[in-house]
Amino acid sequence: MKRIYFIAVVLFSLLSAGTVQAQRKLTEATITYDIVINTNNTTPKAADLLDGAVSVIYLKGNSSRSEMISSLGTQSTIIDGKTGNVTILKEYGEQKYMINLSPADWKESNKKYEGVDFAYENEFKTIAGYNCQKATGKLADGSSFTVYFTKDLMPVNKDFQYLNRALPGLAMQYEANLGKQKVTYTVSSINFNLVPAAKFDTPKSGYRVMTYEESKAGL
Repeated sequence: MKRIYFIAVVLFSLLSAGTVQAQRKLTEATITYDIVINTNNTTPKAADLLDGAVSVIYLKGNSSRSEMISSLGTQSTIIDGKTGNVTILKEYGEQKYMINLSPADWKESNKKYEGVDFAYENEFKTIAGYNCQKATGKLADGSSFTVYFTKDLMPVNKDFQYLNRALPGLAMQYEANLGKQKVTYTVSSINFNLVPAAKFDTPKSGYRVMTYEESKAGL
């Protein structure tokens, strides 16, 4: 009886260890998404200039920095994990803007993504070496989008990807809207090396500083 009990304890320990390993908490990582825009246009338009762009996410604890890099320029969103304040940097040629948002501003700017209802499907595929499950997200306005996510990676703070923050894991491929066009983000690589704290510093000069209210009226 004691031997059976011992074997059961060992097996439980092994299974528990496997579960912990399979559900890695993302406290520090650099995630790169490739971006494809499906415009179905025969002649180039503004949206086509973003095709081939990349989105790079830097995670460090509760802080994050998201950079969308394209031929048009770079837009970065920095979330301060301590205060919840958000800084958006827009760099298009010589035009540089810095927009400061409070946590309430950030929530208001993402209100269309509040209460996303996910339906999980029994469909899977491998993305960047991770097993990913398909889910369909439905927004409050009735629109929907497809996402593939992995339960193997669980971000500590999900506000960097507001659309997918209710998922029980990391979105590895998902759709978003750019006007009337569908944009697809797909993870191409994940690096678990240390992210420099300087990545989350905000510029002290060189940018036109705007409030969230001013940005809504202008840019």
